Amino acid sequence: MNPSLHSNQLSPASSLQSSLTVEFKVHFGRGAAGKREVRLGDAPPRPDLPPGNIPRITRLMALAIHCDELIRRGEVADYADLARLGHVTRARMTQIMNLLNLAPDIQEEILFLPRTTSGPDPIREREVRPMVVISNWRQQRKLWRQLMAKQPIPAA
Repeated sequence: MNPSLHSNQLSPASSLQSSLTVEFKVHFGRGAAGKREVRLGDAPPRPDLPPGNIPRITRLMALAIHCDELIRRGEVADYADLARLGHVTRARMTQIMNLLNLAPDIQEEILFLPRTTSGPDPIREREVRPMVVISNWRQQRKLWRQLMAKQPIPAA
């Protein structure tokens, strides 16, 4: 088919028998509110990330800090609202938010745990839960040191 011809110049019979293929590069991106959208052109280069995954306890600690900030700013009323928004139970939201009861230095260590490159995460949230109910930070630190001594954590 001659690209210079317009569709109104073709006879009805010839337009049914011919086909037109248009090719161009597209990639998927995120638009407003995280909505997926198709974009023209090559995808932008991906950033070089270090190998491995961020430990789940680290992501939960960061989530608890973020949720606390949402409550402080008044964007969310309470844990029940957070639970509804996060599609989790109120009990689970309380477990996550209780990570904020840890001593600040323990929170910092959790946030900077090295990435897990193989096998399960060395520290699990379930192992930290008994510490969050203790209000004495010295006792928390003692339990944290004991937990860290049992876990083989590679250097970052």
